[in-house]
Amino acid sequence: MYKLIKTPGAIFYLGALFLNAFIDLGHKIIIQNTLFKAYDGQEQVIYTAIVNALILLPFILLVSPVGFVADKYPKHQVMRFSAWLAVLVTLLITACYYLGWFWQAFVLTFVLAIQSAFYSPAKYGYIKFLFGVDRLVQGNGLVQAVTIVAILAGTVVYSLFFEMLYPNGVINPAVILQHIAVIGWLLVVNALFELAMMYKLPALEQGDPEKTFPVKAYLQGQMIKQLGCLVCKKSVIIWSIIGLALFWSVGQVMLAAFPAYAKAQYGVSNTLVIQAVLGCAGLGIVLGSWLAAKLSVDNIRTELIPIGAMGVALCVSALTFVGSMSLSALLFVGVGAMGGLMIAPLNALIQFHSQEHELGHVLAMNNWLQNMAMASFLGLTVWFAVKGFSSELLLQLIAAIALLASALLLAYLWTNKGK
Repeated sequence: MYKLIKTPGAIFYLGALFLNAFIDLGHKIIIQNTLFKAYDGQEQVIYTAIVNALILLPFILLVSPVGFVADKYPKHQVMRFSAWLAVLVTLLITACYYLGWFWQAFVLTFVLAIQSAFYSPAKYGYIKFLFGVDRLVQGNGLVQAVTIVAILAGTVVYSLFFEMLYPNGVINPAVILQHIAVIGWLLVVNALFELAMMYKLPALEQGDPEKTFPVKAYLQGQMIKQLGCLVCKKSVIIWSIIGLALFWSVGQVMLAAFPAYAKAQYGVSNTLVIQAVLGCAGLGIVLGSWLAAKLSVDNIRTELIPIGAMGVALCVSALTFVGSMSLSALLFVGVGAMGGLMIAPLNALIQFHSQEHELGHVLAMNNWLQNMAMASFLGLTVWFAVKGFSSELLLQLIAAIALLASALLLAYLWTNKGK
């Protein structure tokens, strides 16, 4: 890992990634914590699922444009553009905090996610050029670790500030936002530092300036079909995407359902405690990604994928059978660690088997399919809440799905062993 960090431009790249995740997570935490204080039960689950869905929608709606941009323009320039957009959006978010415009701030979650949608394929595509093909797993592991550390740090920092500034007993979202509005300036400052780091990134590829965007094909949905054919050319790519989609979809439901479950089962009302337990999954991902990188010095260790898949399924299955927040935290660490073993090699397989001139499109389609899966699972979460089913039952259903998915993934890998 130390050799990777010494790569020219790596420090600025990793620093920018950290700040980008820190910003995205920060606003999400503030909105989710406000929802946690203002609502209970099914209503809380529904609104939490919706805010998570708003983060996913740009990745679904803009898959063709972001893939086109990531391939047409140098990836460091795309990330720089995204950083400028982050500065603008965080200023608008901060204004909404001060004005007590909760629902406007809620909707700006979607706008902030738009910049992330353009940022993501450029960010992952840049790994191949910055660290080289031979160090894809280590590069992905490092990027994943930095991103998760940012999420962990953001979870603690923003929840701590939120609890310090929260007026006890207040359940009006607008009043809550006005009391914690100063946190918005932390978002703005971070966005400015991220922008400064983007201007330090080296130009490692030229892009393809001859590319043109087929607007008619995009509006008719033909580009989605073309991108689908692109990723389906190699079964290893589509199965890698399926593996990633399943892991992140299960995670989305856990994030949406567990706060209400903990509030009902354990009587926890402190958002810092809730977010700390959820953040344990991030800590696990760091550990799992680090271990995957250590075990994949010379090649991509595909045998880690089924081990991680089964581990995730078992940890999720045990979640509703433990009797305390501390044991729940340990299981969240387990889910993350097993997931980390999966996601680093799966991302590396996608990048390794993609042609350089198609990498941006493949990664954009990867994002689209993952986010479609996560949005579908969140839709299931909302449906459960509307029907009045408990968050405990939802978590048990997700555990069953995780077990089935891991079995299917194991079967596929076994039948394709050695191919």
